[in-house]
Amino acid sequence: MNKETFNMIKKELMHVGILFIVFFIIFKLIYYKDSFLTSLRVVASLFWMFVLPGYFVMLYWKEQLGFTERFAIGIAISAALVGIFSYYLGLMGLNIKYHYILLPVALVMIGIFFNFSKKN
Repeated sequence: MNKETFNMIKKELMHVGILFIVFFIIFKLIYYKDSFLTSLRVVASLFWMFVLPGYFVMLYWKEQLGFTERFAIGIAISAALVGIFSYYLGLMGLNIKYHYILLPVALVMIGIFFNFSKKN
């Protein structure tokens, strides 16, 4: 892993953390009757299932697209990939209770693998 890529990922993950806090505040304002932990759990699960895998899958295009474009496109791609992979894993017989752990980790690893296997 080269140092520039590592520093870029660290900086952008700080941006993702700030976006997490912003989304949590917005979510808490909209659903003000829910408890703090319920809102935190929902926002964390949305980020775990869609934002983080999408961010790492879109790292491959870090030179062509900016952070905002990769963030937005990554959420949509992650939602699509999680849905498709979940369907086929269910057909193969894997119980759905493992999908929320297996799929985001697999997509993050795939994104990291393709990012570092790309020739610069």
